[in-house]
Amino acid sequence: MTAFRVFATCDIGSEALDRLEQRGYQLEVHDSITPPSKHLIIEKVASGIDALITTVRDEIDEEVLRAGRETLQVIAQDAVGFDNIDREAANRYGIPFTHTADVLTDTTAEFALFMLGCVSRKLYPSEKLVREGNWETWHPYHPMLGDEVHGKTVVIIGTGRIGRAFAVRCTGLEVNILCCARTAVDPEWLTRMQRILTLQADSGLTSLPCTIREVSLRQALETGDYISLHVPLNQDTHHLMDRKALNLIKSTAFLINTSRGAVVDEAALVEALKENRIAGAALDVFEQEPLPQNSPLRDPALEDRLRLFHHFGSGGRQTRLSADPEKGMAGRTVEGLIQVLERKNDQELTRIPYVVNKEAFGG
Repeated sequence: MTAFRVFATCDIGSEALDRLEQRGYQLEVHDSITPPSKHLIIEKVASGIDALITTVRDEIDEEVLRAGRETLQVIAQDAVGFDNIDREAANRYGIPFTHTADVLTDTTAEFALFMLGCVSRKLYPSEKLVREGNWETWHPYHPMLGDEVHGKTVVIIGTGRIGRAFAVRCTGLEVNILCCARTAVDPEWLTRMQRILTLQADSGLTSLPCTIREVSLRQALETGDYISLHVPLNQDTHHLMDRKALNLIKSTAFLINTSRGAVVDEAALVEALKENRIAGAALDVFEQEPLPQNSPLRDPALEDRLRLFHHFGSGGRQTRLSADPEKGMAGRTVEGLIQVLERKNDQELTRIPYVVNKEAFGG
């Protein structure tokens, strides 16, 4: 086996990475939990490595890609998103990159559901009350009440893999579901989803007859009690939830974001929360990560209505670390890298699994 040289910007999981060394690859892994500097990445790429393993925290821009134009054969991204990679530059230098779509779908969808329940039922304020010794007595409505989810309307903005998986999980909550996407929502999928909701009501398993339908973004924002974001970050979705959009949301509604931080205008969200124009929010992603210590999102005045998580949506043990490419991000990252380097589908390179920019192969 050819001794391909690989540099990983972080340890994505020893079991999966061991596959590379077992195949005779020369593997170097950045030995810190903090990301390597861009200078170091450029240095490694320019040294003649064949493959680069990255995460969303690594900026893979024109400068990095130019440094690898002679030897770099593939970038294997340990994430489903890839907005940190300059696709145009990668294509120009003929460098394909892979990602880990599918394997984190269910884990991220269920985490979005848990975030929704957490912020709606005020789980954090309740636990804080107990831990800080401020729970003095039981009372019907003091010191706080949460909001029930059943009987409400859940909005899903973006009906890709994760958005659809989130919708499936919502069918058990006795809620109406509104979907909107840049392109038309698959009518066959909507029909199958409605069949589930109707069956639950007809069989007596739920007391509320619920529906799912496609609506415009404006209708969704004006109607929804919970707005869950599941869109990629691009020119169309950057600050999709800006001041204008947030002003359309009901004052009793909650915003959930597990997509990309920059989909939400954080300054506008802080303003909406402080002015009580929105009931609350739960964020797993931020415009700058890690979240800066001076971020307005950290304002103690918002603490009980704003849940903040550390980009943890796909943070399940199996999903992050499994060496099985059908189950784990690490396994799929390594498998994608191997597929490209060893050209498993050499007859037609564009059929190599997990490659995002198949146009980089040319032809």
